[in-house]
Amino acid sequence: MPYEVPQFIEIEDKIFGPLTFKQFLYLGGGIGLSYVAWVLVPRIVAVLLVVLIGGFATALAFYKVNDRPFISMLENMFRYFLQPKLYVWKKEEPKLNAKAREEQVAASYVPKLSESKLHDLSWGLDVQASIYSEMDQRAKAKEGKVLKSDKSFGKDYHKNIYGG
Repeated sequence: MPYEVPQFIEIEDKIFGPLTFKQFLYLGGGIGLSYVAWVLVPRIVAVLLVVLIGGFATALAFYKVNDRPFISMLENMFRYFLQPKLYVWKKEEPKLNAKAREEQVAASYVPKLSESKLHDLSWGLDVQASIYSEMDQRAKAKEGKVLKSDKSFGKDYHKNIYGG
């Protein structure tokens, strides 16, 4: 059993002749305010108010900015003028659970040995190489491969990684 699929769901229904309900309300409100201004205000000022109110009502009913209704542009304009303009970005560190926090502290803690800068640099490279060596050994152990040596530098390390 075939069903009809709605085709034009983005187009508003025309209720009052060629006008949608919103257009009718905008124009009706503009005409009503223009009449009140014509009756209550002196004629010279009333003419100016009627032209301004009529223009505004017509813009609300028919004018579109970048295919969007004029009322949405007004709403965005008021929102822009009324909200604060200072935007401050505060980076929040991700919340870590206890185990992750301990790992982060352990990884960031490096004891300071200061006999000389060259010795410190050498020690740092040794520690880094041993960390990577341990990671390689764990990866190989998971794969079921046994390493030939525990040394982390030189030819033995090369042999462990490349199997040569």
